[in-house]
Amino acid sequence: MKILVTGGIGYIGSHTCVELLKNGYEVVIVDNLYNAKEDVVDKIETITGRRPVFYKVDIKDRDALEKVFEQHSIDAVIHFAGYKAVGESVEKPLEYYNNNIYGTLVLMEKMKKFGCMQIVFSSSATVYGLNNSVPYTEDMPTSATNPYGWTKVMIEQIMRDFGAAEADFSAVLLRYFNPIGAHKSGLLGDDPNGIPNNLMPYISRVAAGKLPVLSIFGNDYDTADGTGVRDYIHVVDLAQGHLRALEYASKHTGVDEVNIGTGHGTSVLELVSAFERASGVKVPYTIVPRRAGDIASCYADTKKAAELLGWSAKLSVDEMCADTWNFTQKAK
Repeated sequence: MKILVTGGIGYIGSHTCVELLKNGYEVVIVDNLYNAKEDVVDKIETITGRRPVFYKVDIKDRDALEKVFEQHSIDAVIHFAGYKAVGESVEKPLEYYNNNIYGTLVLMEKMKKFGCMQIVFSSSATVYGLNNSVPYTEDMPTSATNPYGWTKVMIEQIMRDFGAAEADFSAVLLRYFNPIGAHKSGLLGDDPNGIPNNLMPYISRVAAGKLPVLSIFGNDYDTADGTGVRDYIHVVDLAQGHLRALEYASKHTGVDEVNIGTGHGTSVLELVSAFERASGVKVPYTIVPRRAGDIASCYADTKKAAELLGWSAKLSVDEMCADTWNFTQKAK
């Protein structure tokens, strides 16, 4: 099978491309390099011994994307391409709606034109909003607290509506929880441009001396140690979940939402402690006020992933931290 991976140079996309190539798939990547580096293609080849086809293409560019579909007989799409910073989405809502939603519409238009009717979509646990209780199950109502989250809610609805209109359409909407970790080789990991928006790359940069101190947003939540609890999942486990979703989509029609997490939560302070154990480095931190919209706890019910996809997370938080530190050390 030939798989089009949008945003395949990014953090989760690159790890997924590695798993696809290791499992015999042909991979075509389109990425506009907005928050990624082209040398990741070389690293994917080093790890797998196989080089994916790469096009520097923005999925909003109708003509360029059409040429990719013309040149390759695409069997299925894994769709990662999208802006993903919550805070930035509040500051730049029009850019987020244009990029994430319009880009997806162009992609699906080309999929329909070329008869490619299978997609695995990179959704998010943010679609559960503020009013559901943990653990989150896929049948809960969705909502959002920021433009980034709303783009995920809206794209999910677009795909459900398309599936209702097209009987042969198949989509698996993977609701990620909190991906962290890195590839065992140390060649691939979460290395965002600028100041990180996510916790783990911030911790690792503080540990490496690239940033002075970690800010922890609130220690007065109703949790065991007062800090926020999240469901952290190793990026390699997450990547393998995409392969199971792809296999499922190839054999079924319709649209399914599936949580991809470990099913249990880890607090910010517990994650910091785990990272200190893995690295042997003390991570200085300071407690600052809560961020608006943050919730105390967020973790998945993972039964549907096990039943529908035959998938479950295997790697521990300690392994996530050790692999992150290995990547941080090699990236110096």
